[in-house]
Amino acid sequence: MSAESKKANNFIQNLIEENIASGEHSGQVVTRFPPEPNGYLHIGHAKSILLNFGIATTFDGVCTLRFDDTNPEKESQEYIDAISRDVRWLGCEWEGDIRFASDYFDDLYAFAEELIQNGDAYVCELDAEQMAEYRGTLTEPGKNSPYRDRPAEENLRLFRQMKAGDHPDGAMVLRAKIDMASSNINMRDPILYRIRRATHHQTGDKWCIYPMYDFTHPISDALEGVTHSLCTLEFEDHRPLYDWVIDHISAPCKPRQIEFARLNLNYTITSKRKLLRLVEEGHVEAWDDPRMPTISGLRRRGVTPESLQMFCDMVGVSKAGGTVDVGMLEHAIREDLNARAPRAMCVMDPVKVTLTNYPEGEREVLTLPVHPQNPELGTRDVAWTRTLYIDRNDFAEEPPRKWKRLAPDQAVRLRGGYVMTCREAIYDDDGRLVELRCEYDPNTLGVNPEGYKPNGVLHWVSAEESAEVDIYQYDRLFKAEFPDADKSVDFTDNLNPESLVVIRGARAEANLLEAQTELPYQFEREGYFFLDPQHSMGERPAFNRTVTLRDSWGKGKK
Repeated sequence: MSAESKKANNFIQNLIEENIASGEHSGQVVTRFPPEPNGYLHIGHAKSILLNFGIATTFDGVCTLRFDDTNPEKESQEYIDAISRDVRWLGCEWEGDIRFASDYFDDLYAFAEELIQNGDAYVCELDAEQMAEYRGTLTEPGKNSPYRDRPAEENLRLFRQMKAGDHPDGAMVLRAKIDMASSNINMRDPILYRIRRATHHQTGDKWCIYPMYDFTHPISDALEGVTHSLCTLEFEDHRPLYDWVIDHISAPCKPRQIEFARLNLNYTITSKRKLLRLVEEGHVEAWDDPRMPTISGLRRRGVTPESLQMFCDMVGVSKAGGTVDVGMLEHAIREDLNARAPRAMCVMDPVKVTLTNYPEGEREVLTLPVHPQNPELGTRDVAWTRTLYIDRNDFAEEPPRKWKRLAPDQAVRLRGGYVMTCREAIYDDDGRLVELRCEYDPNTLGVNPEGYKPNGVLHWVSAEESAEVDIYQYDRLFKAEFPDADKSVDFTDNLNPESLVVIRGARAEANLLEAQTELPYQFEREGYFFLDPQHSMGERPAFNRTVTLRDSWGKGKK
């Protein structure tokens, strides 16, 4: 493959093309997506997934899925299953079987002994407080551990005792012997192994020592033949350690780590620790709550893989960090759904409309398009009856200027139906509107006879032939643009109290009793809504609002 054979869309592709042109890696590109199974994936991971799998596809290579499972106390099979499901939902298929860093625990141990024998690692018995003191600061160098110059034979004996379980948790660790005066704190004799008696979800109780991530990750990459290890910018300071590990063992190959800017959204938190708090403290239903920025939450909300791909393409890949406006994500969702989502009508706050001049007991079936711009998607049938529902907000007894909805003695068109004129509004004893009595014009189906100027177009449903549904109107989970920026308050204090508003007893087209689950519907004039089986009760469907119709971000860009 020549350097000119691919059109580079970002700096990573440029670098890979240069590698291929120079003959590195025999032209074979291998990437990997390496999540830690200690939580659900979020939208930031979506960018990484699509980048790693996209790079492999672009260069006719392969991408593997590997769980970096070195911390059994915080990991679980639930997270493994959820992550695997999310990757596949995004349309990505990994090469071969799922891999685990724990698959390589024997190899990692052998490489640790190799470092000891070569004088590049030692067993240290400083406790955590002492180790922090010896480590130094950003402006002051650290100092050598008193155990740093132990003979290799003694280090090897103690390390084997650690493995055999002869010492309690925290009694000692294995450290790399690098440079305690390094300006990069990560290179100041970092810990490679620690004693931790914990049952591992893959290896059970075989091990009582576990390798650290910074030791495990580069070796796992090398064992799998990874050519380009793509990481977010917070790993840039760890790259010297990544390279040091590979250079000081008999690694089968030398992967190259490349960093890119992570995806940060305003009004959003993506820290796994903080997302776990939201779940454990009951601020949200679960990891897949549609307000969560997790991939499973976005999926349950109705966001499509295609819209996430579009969004990530819009954001791009660069070295420059920064925060992306969540409005850009909402814009990408609308762009995708506007082109594909089937249409339907749903009245959120129904008020009864009686067509006084429509014969009692009669009905007719109106044929409406599933999608007005895509006739190939077919049509849908909607019943027209004497009694209808419209939204309460679509009527005003004393309308303001430029009112484009229903008012006394004013005519409106009902979407796909006839023109009707309001003749009487009926209120209960509390002054609440309970019924509108109107007249319809039978000559206005699909046409506006001369002299008619309907005052807008309203959505509606038949009162007799409509479905009762529940609506979950989701909004941004946080009211603050940067929820955890102010360290003087807990980030949960910035939760948006109106992030979920539940509407019971909305009325929707009867065919939504058999709603599809592949895509959200566009409820005309309301937004996009996705069927949620978890909230649905029997024959009463529940729909989650995916996104509103209004797109201030997209309009601003245009």
